[in-house]
Amino acid sequence: MTDLAKYRNIGIFAHVDAGKTTTTERILKLTGKVHKIGEVHDGAATTDFMDQERERGITIQSAATSCFWKDHRFNIIDTPGHVDFTIEVYRSLKVLDGGIGVFCGSGGVEPQSETNWRYANESEVARVIFVNKLDRIGADFYRVVAQVEKVLGARPVVMVLPIGIEENFKGVVDLLTRKAWIWDDSGDPMNYKIEEPPADMKDKIEEWREKLVETAVEEDDELMEKYLEGEQPSIEDLKRCIRKGTIALHFFPTFCGSAFKNKGVQLVLDGVADYLPDPTEAPPQPEVDLEGNETGNFAIVDPDRPFRALAFKIMDDRFGALTFIRIYSGKLEKGMTVLNTFTGKTERIGRIVEMHANDRIELSGAQAGDIVAVIGMKNVQTGHTLCDPDNPATLEPMVFPDPVISIAVAPKDKGAAEKMGIAIGKMVAEDPSFRVETDEDSGETILKGMGELHLDIKIDILKRTHGVEVIVGKPQVAYRETITQRVEDSYTHKKQTGGSGQYAKIDYTIEPGEPGSGFEFISAVTGGNVPREFWPAVEKGFKNSLHRGVLAGFPCLDFKVTLTDGSYHPVDSSAIAYELAAGAAYRQSIPKAGPQLLEPIMKVDVFVPEANVGDTIGDLNRRRGMIKSQEPSSTGIRIKAECPLSEMFGYIGDLRTMTSGRGQFSMEFSHYLACPRNVADAVIKETLERNKKK
Repeated sequence: MTDLAKYRNIGIFAHVDAGKTTTTERILKLTGKVHKIGEVHDGAATTDFMDQERERGITIQSAATSCFWKDHRFNIIDTPGHVDFTIEVYRSLKVLDGGIGVFCGSGGVEPQSETNWRYANESEVARVIFVNKLDRIGADFYRVVAQVEKVLGARPVVMVLPIGIEENFKGVVDLLTRKAWIWDDSGDPMNYKIEEPPADMKDKIEEWREKLVETAVEEDDELMEKYLEGEQPSIEDLKRCIRKGTIALHFFPTFCGSAFKNKGVQLVLDGVADYLPDPTEAPPQPEVDLEGNETGNFAIVDPDRPFRALAFKIMDDRFGALTFIRIYSGKLEKGMTVLNTFTGKTERIGRIVEMHANDRIELSGAQAGDIVAVIGMKNVQTGHTLCDPDNPATLEPMVFPDPVISIAVAPKDKGAAEKMGIAIGKMVAEDPSFRVETDEDSGETILKGMGELHLDIKIDILKRTHGVEVIVGKPQVAYRETITQRVEDSYTHKKQTGGSGQYAKIDYTIEPGEPGSGFEFISAVTGGNVPREFWPAVEKGFKNSLHRGVLAGFPCLDFKVTLTDGSYHPVDSSAIAYELAAGAAYRQSIPKAGPQLLEPIMKVDVFVPEANVGDTIGDLNRRRGMIKSQEPSSTGIRIKAECPLSEMFGYIGDLRTMTSGRGQFSMEFSHYLACPRNVADAVIKETLERNKKK
C-alpha cells in the first residue's frame, strides 16, 4: 500500500523554447531515472521520442514518466508549447494535481504561456514557477517576476534569488535558509556547495525574504499576530503556510536557474515535494449524469472507494493502442472488468504498464492517484470514464475546441485508399482536436486541425508512421446557387414510340424563397387537369434536379415551385412522364430566373490584445468581413464578425503574425449569402475549368 501523501502528479508547461523538455531531462537525471542526459537540440531528449519531435526540436505530444525524489514519487507529463498542440496541455492539466510553469529568463511571459496559464487556472491546478535560462544574454529574473504579476495577474512568491546573471550565473540563494547554492562549471548537477551568500547581496536577500514571510504568514492568523509582534516564524511554519497558499492558488512559489547548465533544478524538485498537493489535496473531480449535468457527487481520491478513472490520452504504437488513464478512486488490477460509461460497454483490463516516455514497465495493478497506461482497450476514447460496473458514475468530460483549418487529401494510388482510411482512423482516436470528414459535393477526404503546423505533422505521420503517400490539395468551399426572379413557364413532355407513349404538360411558377427555406413545392391545380396522383411525381422531378445548379453545378437552394395548371392524356400520362417533365422544366426555367451564386458565411470569434485591435479589424475588413461587436476583457478584446469562408484560409497564420502569437480565433458556419459579382465570376470560371479536367 503506497502512501498517497508522497505522490505528486505534475505537468511541465510553457511557451515554445522556454526549456520544458530540457528541465524534464534534468529532473530525470537528478532522480536517477536516466544516466545520460539527452539534449533537445541533438534530438536525443527522452520525452521527445517521435521522429517529428526530434527533427523539429519541439514537443508534439505529451509524454509521461515517473521518478522518485527524496522518498516522493513524481508522475511527470512533459507537454508541448506550440499553440497548435495546446490540446495536449489542456488534457494533461485536466488529470494533474500540480504543475511547473517554466518561463524563459530573457523571453519572459510569452503568448503561449498566457494560454497555458489560463488553462491551468480553469483546471484549478496549483503551480510552482521556474524562471529558466538565466545564463542567456538578456536574462533578467526580476523582470520576469514583474511580468508574471502584470501579464498573468498572478502572485509570485520568490523563493530563491540568482547569484550573477547571464554568463556569470553561478547559483542561487535559498531565501528560507539564507544559504547560497553554488555550482561549478563541470556541468554535473551534483557538483555544488552550500555556503554563505555573497556579502553584497545581504540587503537584497533580507528585502525579498521579508516579502516572502509577509505573504506566507497571511495564511495563518496566529502566526501573523506573532510576526506583527516581532516574532520570526520557523522555517517549518513558513513551509506549511506556503504549501497551504500554493494549494489554494493564492500565490505561486517562484524559483530560478538554468536547466541546460544544471543549476537550480534541485530546489525546484524540493519545491514540488514541499508545496504542490498530493492527489488527496487537489480539488476532487465532479461526477456528472449522462446529460453532462453535475450530480453533486465527487470522485474522492481513496483506494478503498469504488473504481473511477479518466482516459485522457490514446496512443497507438507497435504493441497496439495504449490508453493513458488517471485513477481517481479505487484500485485497478489485471483481469478486472470495468465499465465505460460513455459506450455503456464493459472492458476487461489486460496489461497495465507504467510509462517512461515510450518505454514501459509491467505492473500487476495500480491505485487511486496513479497515472498508468492500459494496453488493448477496444472502444475507449479520450475523455471517457472507466468505473466499477456495480457503482457506475461519469466524471466531468473534456471539452475540445473545434478545428479551425482544413485541407483535402487523396491517396497517391488506388491501393492506398483503404490503408489511408485505417491510418486516419487511428490518428483521430489519438487526437481529439484532429477531425476527418468526406465532402459530399467533391467526394474528397477533408482533414481538419488546429493550425497549419498541426496538419503538416499529421501528413508527415501518415507518410512515415503509416506508409501512406497522399496528395494534399486546398479544400474547396461549398458554394450554393439560388434564384432572384419570379418566372411563369410551361413545359410539355411528349414521347411517342411503338405502343403507349409518354405525355405530361405542366404550367408552373418558380420564385425565390426566404433565405434558409430550402425547396418548397405547392400544387394549385384545380379541375383535375393534372390528376392528384401525379403531383408527387412533379415534386420529385424538381427535387431530384436540385443538386445541380445551372451556373457552376453547385446545389440550388431557397426557391418555391407552384404547379398552376397542365394537362394529361388518359393513356400516355404516367408518374414517370410527369417526373421527366419537371426535371426538364427545372433546366429550362432556372436560367431565366436570375440565378445567383451563394457563399458560406462564417461566425468568427477573434480574441486579441488591445494593442492589435486596429490591425485585426482592418484585416477582417479586407477579407470582406462584417464586424458585429467588440467586448473588452481583462486580457484583451474579443471581436465578433461574419466573414466569407473563402477569405479565411491562412487566417490563423496572419492573425498570429499580427499579434505576435497572442491572437486566437474560432469560427463556425452561420448562413449562406449572395456572392459579389466579381467573386462569383471567378468561382464559376474556376469550377467549370476544374470540372472539364475531371
